[in-house]
Amino acid sequence: MNYLHSIGEYFLMLKGTFHRMTKTSVLRSLILKEIDDLIIGSMGIVSFLSFFIGAVVALQTALNLNNPLIPKSLVAYAARQSIILEFAPTFISIIMAGKVGSYITSSIGSMNVTEQIDALEVMGINSLNYLIFPKIVAMLFYPFVIAISMFLGILGAYTAAVMGGFVPPDLFVQGLQEDFIPFHLVYAFIKTFLFAFILATVPAYHGYYMKGGALEVGEASTTSFVWTSVVIIITNYAVTQLLLS
Repeated sequence: MNYLHSIGEYFLMLKGTFHRMTKTSVLRSLILKEIDDLIIGSMGIVSFLSFFIGAVVALQTALNLNNPLIPKSLVAYAARQSIILEFAPTFISIIMAGKVGSYITSSIGSMNVTEQIDALEVMGINSLNYLIFPKIVAMLFYPFVIAISMFLGILGAYTAAVMGGFVPPDLFVQGLQEDFIPFHLVYAFIKTFLFAFILATVPAYHGYYMKGGALEVGEASTTSFVWTSVVIIITNYAVTQLLLS
């Protein structure tokens, strides 16, 4: 029953988020701040992880290709498929659930503890729209983060495979082009948009409805990360079943 109550409360929160909109001039500045905090502020860790995970995928594939009958171009093919289909959209989103999700939960939770949310309501401002709507809009730029992650992941794979002497450059490029299905990119970005919405709203729910003091803010951040990751994984399975089966 608690889960059903939370799910219902979450959807009521979404309804309230798009009701009684805040002034456009105020929202504009809030959205720009959220883009800076949530998107631009995440580029460093995403770039670092994407490059080196791509390199590791290529190394692992190359080191396990012991059969001389298997073409070396398979290293690039495997890296491309792994990065585009799962690593960039899904695993980066789970990492972002820890970074972005914890930030959203703790910032809204701190406002809850210090009664700033009550102050917004007293002033006649829809606190749900004021706090959550800018985060949703900012996360619409999240696919750009994933696109950069895909590029850097493949660049890392190229660097490790070619510079390490495992695959000649021409064979690596050939492997990147082999059996490429453009719909895989569409599938990846459909998932990314859904994950962006989850990353903006699930942590916001845990911050907005938390009860207690400073200690509970930390607990809410942990709970937020767990449930955001769970929802992302379930959504990933459902979208994959619908679009690729």
